[in-house]
Formats: sequence, C-alpha cells, structure tokens
Amino acid sequence: MAAAAAEQQQQGFRPLDEASLVAYIKATPALAARLGGRLDALTIKEVGDGNLNFVYIVLSDAGSLVIKQALPYIRCVGDSWPMTRERAYFEASALQKHRGLCPDHVPEVYHFDRAMSLIGMRYIEPPHIILRKGLIAGVEYPLLAEHMADYMAKTLFFTSLLYNSTTDHKKGVAQYCDNVEMCRLTEQVVFSDPYMLAKYNRCTSPFLDNDAAAVREDAELKLEIAELKSMFIERAQALLHGDLHTGSIMVTPDSTQVIDPEFAFYGPMGYDIGAFLGNLILAYFSQDGHADQANDRKAYKKWILKTIEDSWNLFHKKFVELWNKHKDGNGEAYLPPIYNSSELLRLAQKKYMTSLFHDSLGFGSAKMIRRIVGIAHVEDFESIEDASKRASCERRALNCAKAILKGRRQFESIGQVTVHVQSFDRD
Repeated sequence: MAAAAAEQQQQGFRPLDEASLVAYIKATPALAARLGGRLDALTIKEVGDGNLNFVYIVLSDAGSLVIKQALPYIRCVGDSWPMTRERAYFEASALQKHRGLCPDHVPEVYHFDRAMSLIGMRYIEPPHIILRKGLIAGVEYPLLAEHMADYMAKTLFFTSLLYNSTTDHKKGVAQYCDNVEMCRLTEQVVFSDPYMLAKYNRCTSPFLDNDAAAVREDAELKLEIAELKSMFIERAQALLHGDLHTGSIMVTPDSTQVIDPEFAFYGPMGYDIGAFLGNLILAYFSQDGHADQANDRKAYKKWILKTIEDSWNLFHKKFVELWNKHKDGNGEAYLPPIYNSSELLRLAQKKYMTSLFHDSLGFGSAKMIRRIVGIAHVEDFESIEDASKRASCERRALNCAKAILKGRRQFESIGQVTVHVQSFDRD
C-alpha cells in the first residue's frame, strides 16, 4: 500500500476531502468562476452513493458545481479491488462528445484534471432526482421516453459508421480502446460471474439460492450469454455510454440528464439500449414490493410498460430519420451507389433495426440477471424490506430475463415483449 501511495503522489494524484477540495477550487479559475468567485462560505456535500467514486456537490451563494474524483480502486469493495483512475478521462471525454451531439440531455463539463482524475461539471439541481429513486417512489415522467429516445438515437447514430467515415470511426475506436479495465469489469460482472461460483456474487438468500444455482447450471443460457459477451468485446459499433441504467439518469417531469459515462467505449449499440430497457423492466417487477393499501401500483406498472414501448418505438423512428437525413453523407456502412433505391435502403434499414432490437433484448436481459444474482444489486429491489416479498419480485424478473434472453429473436415488436413481461406477473 505504501508503494501505491508513493506512486500516486509521484503522478500528482491525491484524494481530496472537503478541506483540500476548497483549496483546489480556489486554485482553479474555471471552477472558481462557476461559483461566482464567492469562495469564503462554500457548502460542500459528499454524495457518492455509487460503487466507484467520490462525488461532491459544491454550492456558493452565487453558483454551483459538482466535483467527481475517481479513486484507484472500486469504492464499494475497497482497495482490495484496484481500478484504473483513467476512467475519469473517458468519462469526461464521453460527456463532452455526447453533449456536443445531444446538449439537451447531457450536462456540461467545466474542468477536467487528468492527473487528479477529477471532473468539474454542472450541478443538476433539485428537483432533479435519480430516475431509479423516482421509479421506486412511483413518479410518472411523461417525457422520459421521448428524451431518452432522442439521447440514444443521436449519440449512437452520430458515432457509428452510418454517419462517419471508416477513418474517423477507427480514430474514435482507438481513443476509447484504452478504457479496457472498465470493459473487463463489465465482462466479469455482467457476462461471467453470474454464471459461475464467484467471490462477490450474492442473492436474496435463502429464497433465491436455488434460482441462482439454476442460472449457473443452464447450458442454453450459457451459450446465449457467450454470444453476447463476444459481441460486447468484439463489435465496435458506436460510442456507448456503457452503463446506461436508471441510476445514471437524473430527471424531473420535464427534464432528463444522462450522467456517469465512465464505462464509455465503442461497442454494440444494443448494450446501451438494453441497459435502459432492462432496468425499466426491473422497476416494473419491483412495484409489487412497493405497493400498499393506498396505492396498488397497477396503474404505475402500466405506465412503465408504456414507457418501455415508447422508448424503443421513438428511438427506432428517430434513428431511421437520422439515417435517411444523412444517407448521402460520409457514412461508409451503406454507400449510396450501392443502396441506390429507396426500396433497397428500406430493406437494409429493416434488417439492421431488427438485429439491433434483438441485440437490445439480449443485453437488457443480461443486465437484469446480473442485478439479481451478481455483485451489484438495484435499489428497486433492495429497498423492499420484506426479504420474502423482495425475492418473489426478483424471481419473476429473473425468470422473465432468462426467457427473453433465450427467445429474443422470436420477438417482432416491443409490444410483444411487454405482453411477455406481464405473463411473469405471478410466481
């Protein structure tokens, strides 16, 4: 540990606490300016409730910002699990790239210090809350599907070969290839650990012990997850957020902001889409655990299903519209001299979008499974105090995810998926 500390010091890295953070802000004009230069009475609150980083909200009477600092280990485990601090560079880069493509739904970065693994960015102010917490509370967000479809369509299309030349695309791939440690973490916790006996796996025991064992013994499931893992590793389709779950989105009824892209890399588009849809399905199955006499949550469950349908359908519409608008541009995947009739292009788009739909269902299901029998669970279920009731909700979600993962190519529409989800409403 002494050697590691010395290396950090040599590289100019030091973990900040509240006192040293004030000194850092005073010495950094880009941050001090965001606080109106009023630095003598700052309010600082540490809110890093995630698995990896320190996050500070900094307020003055003239401004606000958020400071996020990556640690050289996984925070929720400790220094026994080292983790690269370079993830902060990829997060800052992805935020800046995605904000350029979709400024309405990505917060601004004010400052990045690579040596300190530190990002200074917009404070997404109240009444914004983490989407996952809003879903637990049963809050409806009427523009969520529209906003997320817009974000996913723009960030995925404009970083793909449908829009970019091969040369530009490969430059992007090369830049993000170095985020390999974060990708390897995903490979481990999403595509490997849940399917074997692994140190950090857990489930709602003893209720789900047999269910977790069944995942580890399911040969068909393992063959399907191997295919998805290969796609995740090998397919550099677009610049992904890389961790687009409902804990990485902040919302009000009329605002949606996507945060925390430290897992950003060039990968299969369906991984981002699936992460979002899969987490909405988890939220759906958790609702029975949050129901009470005042609210049975049935109407809210219908709203979640509609949001799932609208998210995919609006994404499909917006993505194809972007494709049609830029079909004669620099994109080299479908060259205009080859796809030279509207009918041929339409057939190519239909095949492409069907494949993307099935990829999204597969990855979404994998994300659901890891949240039930892997290392990192979701508050949607964890906040259900009655373990038996929690396990019942989780089992339905797990069985649904396994069925969708194995049968994903049989679905022709998102409406068929939501009907399928409802069929698992009872143990």
